[in-house]
Amino acid sequence: MTDWTSGYVADIGYTYGYYDLVNPLRAKLALLKAGLVLPEIATACELGFGQGLSVNIHGAASTTKWYGTDFNPSQAGYAQELAANIADGPQLFDQSFAEFCSRTDLPDFDFIAVHGIWSWISDENRAIIVDFVQRKLKVGGVLYISYNTQPGFAAMIPVRDLMTQHAAIMAPPGAGVLAKVDGALAFTNKLMATNPAFGLANPQIAERLKKLESQDRHYLAHEYFNRDWLPMSFADMAGLLSPAKLDFACSAAYTELLPGLNLTPEQQALLGEIPDAVFRQSIVDFMTNQQFRRDYWVKGKRGLQAIEYAEQLRALRVVLCEHAGAIQLTVKTLLGERALTDVIYKPIIDLLSDHAVRTIGDIEQALSSRGIVLTQLHEACLLLAHKGALAIAQEPSIANLRRPQTDRLNQRLLRQARGGGEVSALASPVTGGGVTVGRFQQLFISAIAEGKQQPSEWAHYAWQVLKASQQTIRKLDVALVGDEENLAELSSQAIEFRDLRLPLLRALGIV
Repeated sequence: MTDWTSGYVADIGYTYGYYDLVNPLRAKLALLKAGLVLPEIATACELGFGQGLSVNIHGAASTTKWYGTDFNPSQAGYAQELAANIADGPQLFDQSFAEFCSRTDLPDFDFIAVHGIWSWISDENRAIIVDFVQRKLKVGGVLYISYNTQPGFAAMIPVRDLMTQHAAIMAPPGAGVLAKVDGALAFTNKLMATNPAFGLANPQIAERLKKLESQDRHYLAHEYFNRDWLPMSFADMAGLLSPAKLDFACSAAYTELLPGLNLTPEQQALLGEIPDAVFRQSIVDFMTNQQFRRDYWVKGKRGLQAIEYAEQLRALRVVLCEHAGAIQLTVKTLLGERALTDVIYKPIIDLLSDHAVRTIGDIEQALSSRGIVLTQLHEACLLLAHKGALAIAQEPSIANLRRPQTDRLNQRLLRQARGGGEVSALASPVTGGGVTVGRFQQLFISAIAEGKQQPSEWAHYAWQVLKASQQTIRKLDVALVGDEENLAELSSQAIEFRDLRLPLLRALGIV
């Protein structure tokens, strides 16, 4: 009998994460920084959508028509259930890449997303994806792809091989995947405690293993314990994508679009001596010890004239999606923590603190007396978005059109929050994407939907839900005991939610 998993971990589900990198709207800010023409995104596809939270949020919150597949039937079933709450929801399938990519009823796409799975699949499946992109991505369309890369992952390759060998050879008969992950981690740490020469030559491995210990075991199983796992160099990726007529556009990681944040002046000078774009990116990866690339590629990229760049940047809408007082004016970089310039960032944050949608041109005009120029505004938007404090916003007419669909999807997600905290994002018709909302905050929103108006009522509602599930709250890693302690903590969080988070969520069309 053929193994339908093809060596991929399929007996446990993937995590329920939301990934804003898959949102086509965010590409605009990056592509403009690269000086490239922006495509209109009417059709999009996500290959390997996991639990499907991202594809459904994007399908509900925007007018883009989404398609996608994930071969795990359990995950696809959950994703399809979410899609059923959206009147014109994503068309989602549980097919393998070979089956899905050979369908004859799919449209051509303006945007194709391949998030994370590239490093975990076979060479055969990579070839299928490249052929699909070559055939189905429109001219001018964008491919977003992320993958583990060398040199940052080079030392981890033998460690990963060791862990998968342990799982295959040393795990007790009948052990489940999660038990195999725990056993392999424990053995690898035991090995490293003997100070093997490999560990002494690669001291970063000890820190990497320490990080793995704290990560979700479902994530680790899918990340490291598939049959196929290949960190790939940028040059190899460029070679594989070449038959699809793709040109590298830019990194999807906003901080990487600002070289001065992560590269020294000497490194930037060396890069300036390299005319070849692919080789230049390879050198960047050595300079930054890159472990995970997130990139945009374009089929037939075209540059913008300076006047076109300015017009299109000014037309972009943005919205502040964090309480202004909570935004720290620092950013972490490879060169250390950098302070953001007060005279630029404070006026921008103050202006946007009402969470109203504005164009960048509106911001430029409002702050013209401050001497803040357009390029500085662009950089500020990139870094605030990197920090999760700002997002690209849709036209108000589109936001109003999509509100009924995001409401229905969010209602389904809020019902799920009664039983657990797997999902920590809700859909915003304003941003066309997801916004982080923790489980307790989701329970408070459910209480508001039932007509409860005071924080004390929200706290009581949340506590009754938790008690029904025989769950308690942990504070500073200590379990709270009894009604009084749990209600006191929930009441405190409910008041903070009312004062800081609720106005924002209302402005974003979530409440």
